[in-house]
Amino acid sequence: MNKSLKILTFLISVIFFSTNLQADIPYFVDFKYILNQSAAGKKTQSYLKKKLNDGIKKLKDQEKAIQEEEKNIIDQKKVISSDEYKKKVTVLRKKVANLQQNRKILFDSVADQRAKAKKEILQNLNPIIKDYMKENKIRMIVDKKSIFLADENLDLTKELSKLLDKKLKSIKLN
Repeated sequence: MNKSLKILTFLISVIFFSTNLQADIPYFVDFKYILNQSAAGKKTQSYLKKKLNDGIKKLKDQEKAIQEEEKNIIDQKKVISSDEYKKKVTVLRKKVANLQQNRKILFDSVADQRAKAKKEILQNLNPIIKDYMKENKIRMIVDKKSIFLADENLDLTKELSKLLDKKLKSIKLN
């Protein structure tokens, strides 16, 4: 009887420790992948890229117009009075300053929207991760960028990305 008690104790401890060891394995997620490759992330990236490209195109057109105006002012320098020349140069400088301000506004706007989208995706992903951890008895998930080397079987990125795609189709940025 003593022998069977030892065997039973051994089996129980093996089962207990093996399930605890499974729960203590840290899994990882590539959050950058999820932000860029999820359905909402792709739509957001596409929208922001288009907004940035359209804005840059408009700014380049304004810049070309300013350069043409500058050439005209330089060509007229000898023909017009000194006061008239100074007025035109002042107006041109204001246009250049306005162009630089518009460029800053565009880049700040895109950066703000990107940050807002990232925050919203992560806010929607957080409860998904928590539920996934409870269901699968996982105690720790870390960001892939913090890992030097790991077994690819511990990567939960694609599974969590699919779950996020079911919950969040797109993000409203405006």
